[in-house]
Amino acid sequence: SSLVDVWIALQDIELNGERNRGIYVLKSRGMKSSNQVREFVITDKGIEMVEMVIGPNGVLIGSARKAYELERLKEELSRKHAIERKNKEIERRKNILDNQIRRLTSEFEMEKEALNSEEAEDRRIAQIKEEHRKEMMKGRKTR
Repeated sequence: SSLVDVWIALQDIELNGERNRGIYVLKSRGMKSSNQVREFVITDKGIEMVEMVIGPNGVLIGSARKAYELERLKEELSRKHAIERKNKEIERRKNILDNQIRRLTSEFEMEKEALNSEEAEDRRIAQIKEEHRKEMMKGRKTR
């Protein structure tokens, strides 16, 4: 061990009824190294390090990692759908409020028109009465 600068250890990890491969630095002289066991897979392209996933009970490997990632993806999609539903509900409520505002504005304008018509009619009636009164006054003066 005194002649070796770095010892790398490979390990078969049996967990959840499956075997996976792990790699870690056992000893490293004069340099810092990670103390974590990392999963790796052998593919047609060679050795590939697998992204480390830490779940609620520690590091996940193999099918446990895949199941955890799938669950996280489902939760993320569920959150996105919930946000979309809330946005649609807000848009629907906005449309309802816009329609209510238009209806109330229309009712207000109709009441305003009716009031203006009544005021105009009152002015015409007052004018006719005034003209009639003047006619009566003229008729009394000429006698």
